Amino acid sequence: MEPIVEIVDLRVAFDGLPVLHGVDLSIRRGESVGMVGESGCGKSVTWLAALGLLPQRARTAGSVRLAGEELLRAPASCLDKVRGGRIAMIFQDPASALNPVHKVGDQIAEVLRLHRGLERHAAKAEARRLFDQVGIPDAARRLDAYPHEFSGGQNQRIMIAMALAGRPDVLIADEPTTALDVTIQAQILELLQQIQRETGMALVLISHDLGIVGEVCERVLVFYAGRIVEEAPVDRLFAHPSHPYTRGLIGALPSLERPQRRLSAIPGVVPSAADLPSGCAFAARCELRVERCAQWAVELSSVSVDCGHKAA
Repeated sequence: MEPIVEIVDLRVAFDGLPVLHGVDLSIRRGESVGMVGESGCGKSVTWLAALGLLPQRARTAGSVRLAGEELLRAPASCLDKVRGGRIAMIFQDPASALNPVHKVGDQIAEVLRLHRGLERHAAKAEARRLFDQVGIPDAARRLDAYPHEFSGGQNQRIMIAMALAGRPDVLIADEPTTALDVTIQAQILELLQQIQRETGMALVLISHDLGIVGEVCERVLVFYAGRIVEEAPVDRLFAHPSHPYTRGLIGALPSLERPQRRLSAIPGVVPSAADLPSGCAFAARCELRVERCAQWAVELSSVSVDCGHKAA
């Protein structure tokens, strides 16, 4: 199947300082892909760059294609149709993503008018249907409420409704459950999976939580210091992690099934983008390092051709 999104050698620099070092990834229609890694490793920057949402001081290079159409150097008029339309993004903090001085129904209706050309009454009716779809009770009345009148979980549902308003081909969920308790987390994840089954959209889940990724996603990309260091189907990744960083992340997970054990920890910290070592950026924290790790170029190599498992 042809990918709906294909990113090739994507590089990003802020004020001349490289932070993304040649990311390659593809997303197929209807696929669920997880992106994991420590804060600042490039997960969110990858999609902000793809959608032209980085500040002016950022410089990008490479290629981002949506159904064969290049986005990275596309004019603003083209990106306005793509953002919120064909590719939608749910941000980490719904409270800051929603405008506090506008009613939530008006904010969703604006997306419907921009991306689907609906008139005022039709947009309001569709906004009500979206509220029902994401499980907001008493939808007709609550369309006239403001963001501060909703709980954190309800605001996240509103953000999902807004993302679905443009009928996207790809939904990027950037830490969608960060500020929610575990019960609401489970409801939000179940909602995303249900909507994906109903609409056939691709889902990209950016998360620090390997448990959530293991539950929701089919394929996982592990990021470290601006690069993808491992890519594999989710079952394969948990059963046979190959890169030492991935092994470290999985080794830090507690188990409810096996006897209690001391959790392993990855020593050290992620190097600063201004002070990246040559060769492998993980070498200083790696128990398997050898002298040549400081010189080797970091490239993804095939671990298992049959299932598409690759590691750097």
